[in-house]
Amino acid sequence: MARKRARDKGSLRQRPNGIWELTLMVGFQSDGRRKYKSFYAKTQKEVKEKAKAYQSAKAEGLDVDTVYYFADWADMWFENHKDNIMPTTQESYQYTLRILKANFPRKKLKDIKPIDVETMLKNLRREGRSISCLTQCRGMMYQIMNKAEANDLIRKNPVRFAEKMRYREPVKRKDAFTAEEVSILMERLPEDRIGLSIRSMLGTGMRSQELLALEPRHIEPDGSVIHIEQAINMQKGTATIGVPKSRDSYRNIPVLKSLRYCAVALRETGRKYIWEARKVDQPCNPTYFRDQFRKALEAIPEVRLLTPHSCRHTFATLLKDVPAPDKDKLRLIGHTSAEMLRHYQDVDVDSLRRITDAL
Repeated sequence: MARKRARDKGSLRQRPNGIWELTLMVGFQSDGRRKYKSFYAKTQKEVKEKAKAYQSAKAEGLDVDTVYYFADWADMWFENHKDNIMPTTQESYQYTLRILKANFPRKKLKDIKPIDVETMLKNLRREGRSISCLTQCRGMMYQIMNKAEANDLIRKNPVRFAEKMRYREPVKRKDAFTAEEVSILMERLPEDRIGLSIRSMLGTGMRSQELLALEPRHIEPDGSVIHIEQAINMQKGTATIGVPKSRDSYRNIPVLKSLRYCAVALRETGRKYIWEARKVDQPCNPTYFRDQFRKALEAIPEVRLLTPHSCRHTFATLLKDVPAPDKDKLRLIGHTSAEMLRHYQDVDVDSLRRITDAL
């Protein structure tokens, strides 16, 4: 028989199977009838603690009556968040999201604790995931749980209290061409579209996505300035024209006098884009450009086989020690944070002069 207790304490009874049940009245239904919620445990103490925790959470304004699973909430978060990010970034977000959902397939949002976050990251590291992947997983999960906390679905964000992973691998410096390699490239690259493009990237810091989205109208007739107004975005493997990477990526890049002939030559095309696909008026796929870049470098064995983005790292490396305000350097390369400049390799002033002379 159920024991009568104070109104806010509920009704307590032991079921035939030995399990204790505590039933609380938690409000009213839409038709005016009373609404009850039951808690179950092996002991009286445990069932009372469950009921007390529920009442405390409800008193704090948490939505304790709606059950959200992590996977469902993560999908909801992404749908609301994806309009704030570029299509190319959406694809990488979806990849990270799949990893998180695979680690919490049927876990209730409110049941995720800091130890669960730490265990997930350790398991990912054991699987051989990169430091970048671990960082992205932790960062995305923080955003997902932060939104849940803001909507009163959880009491606190468990990621905030999870210990950060101590990575044993040293942070890799960004690859950049040496002063000698740049001089060799400037001298020995072919005077064709790929050669002119690589020279231009080394001398302006353009991203390859920005180069491939260039139209003749974006280059001044005398080659003195290149206007970055758009960039290539990949959507399900197809190159499309979209906005630059960030607000600061919209910029006007002055071109060195020694390289203006490259900009002028690239501008002189009868096509819509400087780099155009076989299909008329369609931009070139970055994969094709990377292949052309690789072939051009393979023909010059004295130069390391780096990526197109290494041209940008090279330009940023040169800027690092130029006696100019950081804000001007950032405006030139289209970065938003001065912290990014610290990622690039050190270069002495003499090296900078040699490269400038070579250009």
